[in-house]
Amino acid sequence: MAEITYVRGDATTPQGKGVKVIAHVCNDLGGWGKGFVLALSRRWPEPEAAYKCWHRERAKNDFGLGGLQLVQVEPYVWVANLVGQRGIRTGRSTGVPVRYEAIDTGLAALGSRALELGASVHMPRIGCGLAGGRWEKVEPLVTARLAARGVPVTVYDFD
Repeated sequence: MAEITYVRGDATTPQGKGVKVIAHVCNDLGGWGKGFVLALSRRWPEPEAAYKCWHRERAKNDFGLGGLQLVQVEPYVWVANLVGQRGIRTGRSTGVPVRYEAIDTGLAALGSRALELGASVHMPRIGCGLAGGRWEKVEPLVTARLAARGVPVTVYDFD
């Protein structure tokens, strides 16, 4: 069993050696423009372009809650677009967009892919920003689907 390591820093510059996957949560509307995705887009255009294409062609693919898309951005770095929120918050929203079951499903798929790649996984506290989730609910999913399967995980708290 691997552990979750917590560090201060930027998840878009993952620490360590070897293959790394940067995981984050996306919405199911095809919207990309607030939160952690802005930091991703400042570094690489590919994750946004791939996500928008995946959404646009959703009638012919697996886009939807719980879906996972891996996008290679450097020889040893991938970005995992994980669809884990229903819609987005608006001024009239009641409740939060996070969907823990979808995050769990996406993390299970990510665990398998990370093991295939021999990769570590790096992330902010996914689902806990704009999606409105609570880390106390997400952390056990990360532990069960990644760390318990031997995938090293680093969680970044941005200063």
